[in-house]
Amino acid sequence: MKIAALKYCVAGLLLASTAALADVTAPECIAPAKPGGGFDLTCRVAQTGLAAQFDKPIQVTFMPGGIGAVAFSQFNTTRTDDPNAIVAFSSGSLLNIATGKFGEFTENDIRFLATVGADFGAVVVRADSKFETLDDLMAVFKETPAEVVVGAGGSVGSQDWMKGALLLKSVESSPRDMRYVSFEGGGEALAALLGGSIDMVTADVGEVISHLEAGNIRVLAVLSPERLDAPFDQIPTAIEQGYDVEWTIMRGFYMGNNVPDADYQAWADAFAKAYETEEFRKIREEKGLLPLNLSGAELDTKVKQRIGELRQIARDAGLIK
Repeated sequence: MKIAALKYCVAGLLLASTAALADVTAPECIAPAKPGGGFDLTCRVAQTGLAAQFDKPIQVTFMPGGIGAVAFSQFNTTRTDDPNAIVAFSSGSLLNIATGKFGEFTENDIRFLATVGADFGAVVVRADSKFETLDDLMAVFKETPAEVVVGAGGSVGSQDWMKGALLLKSVESSPRDMRYVSFEGGGEALAALLGGSIDMVTADVGEVISHLEAGNIRVLAVLSPERLDAPFDQIPTAIEQGYDVEWTIMRGFYMGNNVPDADYQAWADAFAKAYETEEFRKIREEKGLLPLNLSGAELDTKVKQRIGELRQIARDAGLIK
């Protein structure tokens, strides 16, 4: 009897979810930038990966302005309850929210919905570096951090700078003591590393593959929660080496804070279902993303926690008050 009741309960939940998804009559993905960039890529993954779950194609709409600020403002004012629309975000968006670059609204004024994939941070040195292990590097960061010249493709306060700041913070050193050199991009930073101008790079896993295959560099750690799949499966995480440092370059979506719970959950369930399909895995791989499958309340909680951590790091470094 109990088993039968459970079956009816599960069936009811599935029907409710399906009905709610059917109520999304004009699915739309907002890319808060001009065509061709990362937000466009993020929406295209959803457009293709979720196509089988909608009666109509997901429309991609471009809303440039402030690298996401215009869209963030709109979904906190005039479209807070729009059940049809999802908005693309990246880890850069989270950093902008943390440092107040999106204005008066905060992470608590929206709901994060789902991810489509990710890249992960990496701690990179030359193949002949004196730092043979992450412990070697962290020992210097703990005692005399200014001895290590850190370079990356971003200015002070950027995502790449934040990776270095987290490394220092994990050994109770101040991010203010980091000797940091900013480059125009990751490629330029890696060229400087190989040329001997800097000692290490806080890079992304995806951008170091060719150098790793050529044997020019050594990756001391990946900044992922768990070990990655091949060809990175032999590289330990910083966490497993005893340093509480994780940096996920996340791509995903948020919705307005007043969207009905049933609609929000229907979208979250749609993503959870899509994660299991070959079509979704194929489009994610084509767009150069690594697997990161999080949706619904679990993602919302994790992202908001991360934004709080970023805000505190920015305060510690004097970037914000």
